[in-house]
Amino acid sequence: MISIIIPVLNEESSIIELLQHLQNNAVNASSMEIIVVDGGSKDATLQKVKNFKSHYKTTIKVVHSEKGRGTQLHNGSKEATQHILYFLHADSYPPKNYDQLIINAVDNGHPAGCFRMKFKSWHPWLIIIGWFTRFSWKASRGGDQSQYITRKLYDDIGGYNTQIPIYEDYDIIARLYGRDQYYVIPKWLKTSARRYHEKGVLRLQWFYITIYWRKYRGATIDELYQYYLSKCD
Repeated sequence: MISIIIPVLNEESSIIELLQHLQNNAVNASSMEIIVVDGGSKDATLQKVKNFKSHYKTTIKVVHSEKGRGTQLHNGSKEATQHILYFLHADSYPPKNYDQLIINAVDNGHPAGCFRMKFKSWHPWLIIIGWFTRFSWKASRGGDQSQYITRKLYDDIGGYNTQIPIYEDYDIIARLYGRDQYYVIPKWLKTSARRYHEKGVLRLQWFYITIYWRKYRGATIDELYQYYLSKCD
């Protein structure tokens, strides 16, 4: 019942670990399909996925796409055949029995949502950020928490916006909150803190807060993208 859609770009160091995690922590891995959407990897990501396919209990598809997470996510959705779409970043690891938890949430009247999130880090600030994801506030949401949504609702809201270069996760989340159709499953997903440690935890968090504040104050996507390029390329 679930199509897992994973956008990738040069993820050779982590993609197999994620695929193994998805297999080992699902209640029924054979009932799912996984769609790996590549945005033009130059490393061995695709070869590793192809080598792994024969060992997996379920279907794995590889889709080639233009670079851009929103575009990759949407192109993956077009290849999906299952009733529930589950969009997952390549460095985020959902909790044990994640597939059944998502199905239960949908069956209980929650057609879209995510998991709570913890970073794979003991940095105090990242622990605090993760702690706040237990709340239902829109400001506590982000793409690293993953995103499940029924096919019907995804089509109803128009899916991911492929015309924006950043903010694609928050854009679709905001639309779902606007319809009062968002649920946080009370289980913990774990995600990599690699980018935080590469850029500096406080520096990167200040950047994200500034992006959020500028958007709140009415900045256009183009203005936010130029700011992104100037500070975090």
